[in-house]
Amino acid sequence: QLQLVESGGGLVQPGGSLRLSCAASGFTLDYYVIGWFRQAPGKEREGVSCISSSEGSPYYVDSVKGRFTISRDNAKNTVYLQMNSLKAEDTAVYYCAADPRYTVQSLCVTTKAKYWGQGTQVTVSS
Repeated sequence: QLQLVESGGGLVQPGGSLRLSCAASGFTLDYYVIGWFRQAPGKEREGVSCISSSEGSPYYVDSVKGRFTISRDNAKNTVYLQMNSLKAEDTAVYYCAADPRYTVQSLCVTTKAKYWGQGTQVTVSS
């Protein structure tokens, strides 16, 4: 079975930080393009950051550049999203996803992937 499980969400004040984790089982993440996506109530799903072992640089949506960092630990088969300087508009359910064929930009822009996790809630509020 192929599974992705997100963790690390929670409630944080504006300006705070969170680190999200996406643990994979049933397949090896470094053979896939991996992305973090988010969806707020009433809004479309948005690609936040995507990473691939075969490309030189990850992709970040403009609104998170300089604040978020995506990384991977192959030994743990896990991808992380470090989120700093959080803003209220970052509030959403965050999902990780994996696809075997997309580039990092195309995965994040199309928001289409073969495998999806169930999501973790991030709330930024005073």
